[in-house]
Amino acid sequence: MEFQDKTLKCVDCGADFVFTAGEQLFFHDKQFKNLPKRCKACKQKRSPGKGASQQFAKQETVAICSICGKETTLPFRPTQGRPVFCRECFGQQKKGTSTSA
Repeated sequence: MEFQDKTLKCVDCGADFVFTAGEQLFFHDKQFKNLPKRCKACKQKRSPGKGASQQFAKQETVAICSICGKETTLPFRPTQGRPVFCRECFGQQKKGTSTSA
């Protein structure tokens, strides 16, 4: 079966985009039934890919360790009323918990 490039219209921005013969072959091999609806730019805006990961970069929070009082950074926002530990104290807490259980 031989495929030829097709011009399709993006449902989001209305721009014309090319559905290449190679892409059609891929769709055929994967047995996809529907044609693509969006151009590459609109597809990238919608999907959580490389661009989206930069948008949702890790938020670090500065906190004080509940045991040693040292300033530390956390990859999350701590819950009020719960203790916060630096890396060293967290490791000690973890070791202490696993031996007593």
